[in-house]
Amino acid sequence: MTIRRSYRHLIRLKTFEERFNYLKLAGEVGATLFGEDRPLNQYLYHSAEWKRVRDLVLIRDQGFDLGCPGYEILDKAVVHHMNPVTVSDLEEWNPEILDPNYLITVSAGTHRAIHYGDENLIPRLPTERRPGDTRLW
Repeated sequence: MTIRRSYRHLIRLKTFEERFNYLKLAGEVGATLFGEDRPLNQYLYHSAEWKRVRDLVLIRDQGFDLGCPGYEILDKAVVHHMNPVTVSDLEEWNPEILDPNYLITVSAGTHRAIHYGDENLIPRLPTERRPGDTRLW
């Protein structure tokens, strides 16, 4: 059974870690859409429809990584498909590939972490320092 991840479910999760765990794949970035099928992938990401939806998602998520307040994206923002896009999705132009309910804004590091399942790649909030705190970060 395939899990269908959605924005409606994601936003019910309050912490960044919960959202990351909901989305992580532990696979390879774009493994099924590169190589000989790359032109299909590129057609999507260069289309006017994608650019319009991408802008809507970036605005909706207000520049926050995984849509979590406090996790501002300071480098490149990526609009991530919560459910991996397949060749058949592109060939049949599955409406879900352009549905904001299946998209979320992430940083480049979080995007890699989601695909590789490596929690060491996700951003961390700065450690709050206190007087008398002698531990290093």
